[in-house]
Amino acid sequence: MGSLDRLAQERTDLAPAEVDRLQVLVGAWGLVADLALSDLVLWLPTWNTAGWVAAALVRPSPAPPSVPEDVVGSFLPKGRAPDLDMAASSGRPVRHREAGSHVPTGVEALPLRGAGEHGRVIAVLARHAVTRVGGRLEQVYLDTADLLLDMAASGAFPLPGVDASAAPPRVGDGLIRLTPQGLVDFASPNAVSAFRRLGLAPALDGSDLSRVATRLSHRPGPADERVALVAGGRLSGDAVIENASASVSLRAVPLADAHGSRGAIVLVRDITDLRRGERALLSKDASLREVHHRVKNNLQTVGALLRLQSRRVTADEAREALAEAGRRVSAIAAVHEILAREPGESVDFDEVIDSLLSLARDMSPAYASGSTPPQITRSGEAGTVRTDAAGPLAMAVSEIVQNAVEHAQATQISVRPARWNDRIVVHVIDDGLGVAEEQVEGLGLQIVRMLIEEDLRGTLTLERRESGGTSAEITVPEAPMEDR
Repeated sequence: MGSLDRLAQERTDLAPAEVDRLQVLVGAWGLVADLALSDLVLWLPTWNTAGWVAAALVRPSPAPPSVPEDVVGSFLPKGRAPDLDMAASSGRPVRHREAGSHVPTGVEALPLRGAGEHGRVIAVLARHAVTRVGGRLEQVYLDTADLLLDMAASGAFPLPGVDASAAPPRVGDGLIRLTPQGLVDFASPNAVSAFRRLGLAPALDGSDLSRVATRLSHRPGPADERVALVAGGRLSGDAVIENASASVSLRAVPLADAHGSRGAIVLVRDITDLRRGERALLSKDASLREVHHRVKNNLQTVGALLRLQSRRVTADEAREALAEAGRRVSAIAAVHEILAREPGESVDFDEVIDSLLSLARDMSPAYASGSTPPQITRSGEAGTVRTDAAGPLAMAVSEIVQNAVEHAQATQISVRPARWNDRIVVHVIDDGLGVAEEQVEGLGLQIVRMLIEEDLRGTLTLERRESGGTSAEITVPEAPMEDR
């Protein structure tokens, strides 16, 4: 549980719905802190009304901290902070300002109510500001912060339509203040630079941002009406302006007070380099998928040629050697077939095993002669396996299953992959002739031991079953080679 949830549960009598309301606010209050140029501390009243407990803290990105220590979890007895007590008892903000100024001169307290216009005060938001006298940029910041804080107190902020899980643009990336008519009243230098990169030549001040954004957006496909709505401040949420020159994200926050609409702010962020990186990654994935596809095709061709050659050889030993080589190449191709569909750092090993078992069944001597092939089944799941381990592990399983089919003459073969702690375990159980007491390993088992013990640093155990047949157990570490 997060600290706010835990503190609320242990030290307050807040209802779950009231805690959820505060959680939503804390998820979006970084924007308010940036605009207010202030540290914000969320204080919750304790269950016995003895004082306050600090449940959350946020600091602004463009200003130095005014609360240098992390106060989350600390207790403040009643009477120690009169502004908090006054805001809670009166239900009205406690502000310290000079006449006509937006700049706080001391710590301010803003009561936060629960559901309903006359809901109880469930928390108090303390604003620790750094007194600064700046130009128009900071005046716009502070004026907007006052509006958002008042909206937060009434429950009107955060607004719906914004994905709280997405990384929000920060105020320093760029900010545009709109009038209720959607005209640009103020644009920060970074916001102007972002629109210049999109190709805008005229000044932004006084322009209709919705029309500007629509004109600059040239994405493939039909026009995105969301861009116009977000850029005009008529819709709370996110949109992206994208053309051949640049990509710029927008996040609109409509503003309102008791008298009605006060326009909106639009946070602007130049994401051109980010989108370029995403496109490069997609291109890389496509190239990797194509490589695996071609490798798979080439391996399947080689396997087919080996099997074709084995049919033309008259010597039994040579024919069997060529057929086994073709089967091993086909087993490797099965891994690349999966990677060609979903390239990445891991592969669905259960899907790989199913492909190998189908291959072993189709290549069994019984199937080739038209008689009943062995029944080969899988039970259990190994899940995803690292791509560097999937190839050797698949080859090992394929060799053991093939040994059971060809040499042990098994009719029932069960493959049981599983995970145990930090290891991947694969059991292969058959009802065949069983391993000899003095075991002489052929080429197949030598390959298995090399793959499991040397390549994957795992273990291979073979046991003769009392009821007949063989039990083989493969155990390999789940961690990558470089981490062992």
